[in-house]
Amino acid sequence: MNKTHLTGVCMASLIFAGCSDAPPGARDDRHEPAKSATRAAAADSFHLPRDLEIQLAESALPQHLQERATIYVLDPRKGFEVARAGTNGFHAFLARTGDDAFRGDWPLSAYRDDIIYPVAFDEAGSKANMRVFFDAAELQAKGTPPADLKKLIKERYADGYYKAPDRGGVSYMLSPILRTYIDPEKSGDVETSTNPHIMHYAPNVSNQALGGVKPGINPLTFIIQEGPHGFAVQHLGEKERAAIKNQYAPMLERLCGLNSLWCLPRDGER
Repeated sequence: MNKTHLTGVCMASLIFAGCSDAPPGARDDRHEPAKSATRAAAADSFHLPRDLEIQLAESALPQHLQERATIYVLDPRKGFEVARAGTNGFHAFLARTGDDAFRGDWPLSAYRDDIIYPVAFDEAGSKANMRVFFDAAELQAKGTPPADLKKLIKERYADGYYKAPDRGGVSYMLSPILRTYIDPEKSGDVETSTNPHIMHYAPNVSNQALGGVKPGINPLTFIIQEGPHGFAVQHLGEKERAAIKNQYAPMLERLCGLNSLWCLPRDGER
């Protein structure tokens, strides 16, 4: 295993109230759908038991927000759909292709089926940052080749199609498990880790201006993705991480039993 780390736009019209006049990702006619057999095979490789997917999505949030949050599940043939409508303005889901797949210049030559990326957004983020995940899921379901999808998403960032949140706010990634790219600005290497953290929207704030530390797992704040889509990241402390792992121990054991790549490294291992 490599050594590693950290849509359906109008389909989710209850969230994306300000849909762009531009055609949503699922309707981009530059990309032909894949053959049905290929689509079915991809769907099988992405399948997780529904209850486990919901639990992973909920685990991104602090406990007091989970019960009344809107939770989504992924239909690999269509994109994300609402599993449970919420009332508190928070939205959570398990991404299987994260927004970090579209960073850096390394080629996205295939869609990984081992990514585990539980993430949640507040109301402001659900109308902005979350849109990238939903577009990606729907375009992937439509059969868009990975390299084409990465190119399209990067173009949309560059031309302002994706907007920053219209106010300050927060994205939660408090789950005890994260399998995604270590340093997506540099390579497509991935790893499985316990990395619960909170990300505050910080558009156009530099790490230097914040007095941020070098990005890594420590309790001090730092900026990632400097620019209009920047975040100020703060990791939980060691005791808090241990408590979250303990709280979700049965979920983690179940995941590990499904796929050895989803087994957390033992203490002291990376």
